[in-house]
Amino acid sequence: TVTGHEAETDPHAHEGHVVLSEAAIHQFGIEVAQAGSGKIGLYTTLPAEIVMNEDKKAHVVPRIPGVVQSVAKTLGDTVAAGEVLAVLHSRELADYKAAYLAGREKLALAETMYEREKTLWEKKIAAEQDYLKAAGEAADARIALRLAEQKLHALGFSQEYLDKLPQDPEESYIIYEIVAPIEGTIIEKHITRGEVFQEDSQPFVIADLSDVWVNVNIHQKDLPYVKTGQQAVLKTDHELGEGVVSYVSPVVHENTRTALARIILPNDSGRWRPGSFAMADICIEEVDGKVVVPREAVVAHEDMSLVFVPAEEGFLPQPVEPGRGNEEWVEIVSGLEPGQNYVARGAFTLKSEMV
Repeated sequence: TVTGHEAETDPHAHEGHVVLSEAAIHQFGIEVAQAGSGKIGLYTTLPAEIVMNEDKKAHVVPRIPGVVQSVAKTLGDTVAAGEVLAVLHSRELADYKAAYLAGREKLALAETMYEREKTLWEKKIAAEQDYLKAAGEAADARIALRLAEQKLHALGFSQEYLDKLPQDPEESYIIYEIVAPIEGTIIEKHITRGEVFQEDSQPFVIADLSDVWVNVNIHQKDLPYVKTGQQAVLKTDHELGEGVVSYVSPVVHENTRTALARIILPNDSGRWRPGSFAMADICIEEVDGKVVVPREAVVAHEDMSLVFVPAEEGFLPQPVEPGRGNEEWVEIVSGLEPGQNYVARGAFTLKSEMV
């Protein structure tokens, strides 16, 4: 703190002396703090675009041809994994199920014949040739059934479903349900009742928007400083958020001469919309400052940088040398000592009152 004695010995101590009443100090929102150390994040600001997390986007395909009988979901709907989106009637599916059921029957019959021929052969009643033939037919039936099972598994049917299939009515054999493979929001819909679908048709696209990617274009001069794991602040005209750099491209685009960095941004609230543009402030370094103050505490006057310090009957401007800083905080290299009181808020008001 500048004392009365220091003010007398400093020829510039009274220059700019601001005297305010307690009421005025309260009215102007003047706040005094004690100077101390701190960390300051140094940022580089780069243009960015918000896009969908491609690892959490699913292109839904029916995997079997059929005619659309009903559509349960539409554009913008939120769906759970396994939820039915639409229903097809498929003749090919009926053939697959029929082949599976026939395979079960053939295997049961072939195993019965095998056991019978095995018993007769062991009793020396039947020839070994008949026993081996029955064994081969049982093996063939087992392979055919396994193939029929795998075709249905590939369409998404569980073993539990197949075990219950013999009890289902025959009219259900043609029904195929298109289900959501992931939880998310339907962002594309290309399906209408009555359409004929092929197995490679794409009726829905689902995206999990609980987090999004932010693609940042890094100029060559910034490449040495941007690394994975760095914190980043994302800004649009209406939103502000924080994320982490998860990826930095090892190559530079030959046309733009920029490299891609990717930031993962939480989006549970859905406020970050893919397709929007943003600015990314990436923290490339942290500075340990012996004395760190809010940037608004430092004001420019003529060719000097000043902070205000409490003095008898008011406040005195004190020259300082600022160091590195960001939008909010700045390091004071000299002119303000740790533990010294200074005006942390309201310095611009005091500057306007300087005499």
